[in-house]
Amino acid sequence: MPAARKRSSAAARPKGHNGDARHDPTHAEIAEAAYLRYLSRQGSGGSDFDDWVEAERDLRRLREAATPKSQ
Repeated sequence: MPAARKRSSAAARPKGHNGDARHDPTHAEIAEAAYLRYLSRQGSGGSDFDDWVEAERDLRRLREAATPKSQ
């Protein structure tokens, strides 16, 4: 019999690349930013995947820059 699989919970989900969930944008935020990237190039060239990845990266960078460093 296969081992029981644990259900994923918010606590078990991986954090952002720096381990700080405060920098993780929501799905809706990424979707909006990716759509704005699509509109900015007037729908030509690029891909939805690339827009998504770039939007998520940009949002994380903005949040990291806006978060004060703890000492």
